[in-house]
Amino acid sequence: MEYGYILLTFLIVLALGATLLSIGALVRPSVRNKFKLSPYESGMPILDDAHVSFNVRYYLIAVMFVIFDIETIFLIPWAVHFDVLGLFGLIEIFIFITILIVGYFYAYRKGTFVIKG
Repeated sequence: MEYGYILLTFLIVLALGATLLSIGALVRPSVRNKFKLSPYESGMPILDDAHVSFNVRYYLIAVMFVIFDIETIFLIPWAVHFDVLGLFGLIEIFIFITILIVGYFYAYRKGTFVIKG
């Protein structure tokens, strides 16, 4: 029964979402004309291609940010249970942070964070 509340919440959210979508489909006006069917409702012509290529380094910086952000999230359980872990936990977190810093400097030395136009 531990997961029963989660299942019940999931079913309520699913039913609420379906109900709201159904009500919205019934209530909203659906006027179709050439302006509504155009890519932009403003009627402005498309001037340029929407697919613009970016430097791959922007994506590398984003991925590195996500990786380091997720790794630092692992510090929260350690901080919460620091009194229980004692000296062993302190040594383990220093090893973890050292590996994190080594990874950061490795990425820095490889030039991941440098964007050249």
